[in-house]
Amino acid sequence: MLLFYIRHGDPIYDPDSLTPLGERQAEALARRLALYGIDEIYASSSNRAMLTAKPTCELLHKEMTVLDWCNEKFAGEDFFFEEDGSLEWAFQHQKYRERFVSDEIRSMGRDWHKAFADKTFKKGLDRVQKETDAFMKSFGYEHDLERNLYNCVRENKSRIALFAHQGFGMVFLSCLLDIPYPMFSTHFDFTHTGMTVIDFSERRGAVVPRVLQLSGDSHIYRDGLPTKYQNEIYF
Repeated sequence: MLLFYIRHGDPIYDPDSLTPLGERQAEALARRLALYGIDEIYASSSNRAMLTAKPTCELLHKEMTVLDWCNEKFAGEDFFFEEDGSLEWAFQHQKYRERFVSDEIRSMGRDWHKAFADKTFKKGLDRVQKETDAFMKSFGYEHDLERNLYNCVRENKSRIALFAHQGFGMVFLSCLLDIPYPMFSTHFDFTHTGMTVIDFSERRGAVVPRVLQLSGDSHIYRDGLPTKYQNEIYF
């Protein structure tokens, strides 16, 4: 199975929507995904995620399944912090970012959250881990947390797309890939309509997911749209 994790297009956060550029990005992405097809399409219940998925659904004549647990507002309850009147994700917050990359936190591995007993990181992680494991089990992959891999109980050759968010994606992919959240969220990122592709090929019943591509934006380049990462950096 191939899992495509896709961040929404260039957003308008209030009201929840896409900018004209975000709409063009979503259309470009749909043409990219149509090259080889997608079997099932899922999206966060956020309007910006659903609007990003819509052109792909229309082009491929597929129905969208909405997953409320992927909505970024729920991850924000446990991973957002207020600083000088504005909200920041933990991985963006200077204090937490520096702590996340410390030797202390790295050495704690999966138990990193114990160093933040006054925060609700553990509650948020447990919720997303439970939902992520149920999601993957529906495709035939049972998560073995002790061994950091998946047991393939049903062969699956599908191509699955999930349209969601940056902040939620940090938690989701850390749970999916068994990479501690502090390490994943401080060293990796997703641009607007960035396409992350994960291979769940089975080897004698066991599956160790492989990231084939992280936040790919070839569709943006191909359509001649601005390739300005996060609206900040050209490369």
